[in-house]
Amino acid sequence: METRPLGRTGADVSVVGLGTWQLGGDWGDVDEATAGDVLDAALDAGVTLLDTADVYGDGRSEERIRKALSARPDRPFVATKAGRRADPFEAAQYTPENLRAWVDRSRRNLGVETLDLVQLHCPPTAVYSDERVYDALDSLVADGAIAAYGVSVETVAEGLTALEHPGVQTVQVILNVFRRKPLEELLPAAAARGVGILARVPLASGLLSGRYTESTTFGADDHRNFNRNGEAFDVGETFAGVPYDVGVAAAREFTAICGDRTPAQVALRWVVQQPGVTCVIPGARSVEQARSNAAAADLPPLTDTELADLERLYDERIRPHVHHRW
Repeated sequence: METRPLGRTGADVSVVGLGTWQLGGDWGDVDEATAGDVLDAALDAGVTLLDTADVYGDGRSEERIRKALSARPDRPFVATKAGRRADPFEAAQYTPENLRAWVDRSRRNLGVETLDLVQLHCPPTAVYSDERVYDALDSLVADGAIAAYGVSVETVAEGLTALEHPGVQTVQVILNVFRRKPLEELLPAAAARGVGILARVPLASGLLSGRYTESTTFGADDHRNFNRNGEAFDVGETFAGVPYDVGVAAAREFTAICGDRTPAQVALRWVVQQPGVTCVIPGARSVEQARSNAAAADLPPLTDTELADLERLYDERIRPHVHHRW
């Protein structure tokens, strides 16, 4: 699989990674055996970046990654996150003591001395401009607890603020056919500073797979059920913040543009093609999904006509419903 440099970290990573939120929780139950099979399938298909967080299943995702990697000779790049173990709306919780405790817990969960990358996990907006937080992260790098740090953001403005801090190596942001705002300012600014971009929610929580209808239901423990209006966390994390019925209707048009190609693979190929993107991190709940996602890297680039059709679809169907914050 094609690889790209992840900012200034010194790591080259596959253009398609694996997001492991699904392997921890909030997407319905995924048992340990299935989680291991999904991780193995992704790695066998050429994926070399895994994205996780300390709160995915309260550490279950990190622990499952440790177990899956224990028997493999080659270790992929593992990006985790910290901050959501605090009250996610309380900036004062992001203290040096808490950051170190969260990082140490992730080191134990993943079974490593040094974490490859720790990302601030969508903290309150004020945290992105708090010099004390970056000083604490710099200390963790100096101590060898982490090799590099970055941020995971909800808004373009948060990402641009983080880029003002020279220690930031990566920015993770929602980017997909239905969520295009990062293309305008954030990705060019990151590229100019040598900062890697990890693109999350690339399938708009599955909308862009083309498999959902207005009558599709999701389990009580699935965020696509309990967070549609931002009840539990930022609504942008669920269906990219697009009202479900609007998204389903637009996804039908997206599927028509895809022709005989798999819609999910076209959606991933679109993200990989965007200038400044290092790696796209779709999740997978099955071996088949993991393999199919990885294979998207092999699709030919979308044509100028197709790209224009997708931009028009966004402008006509999605843009009128886009939240101004994003």
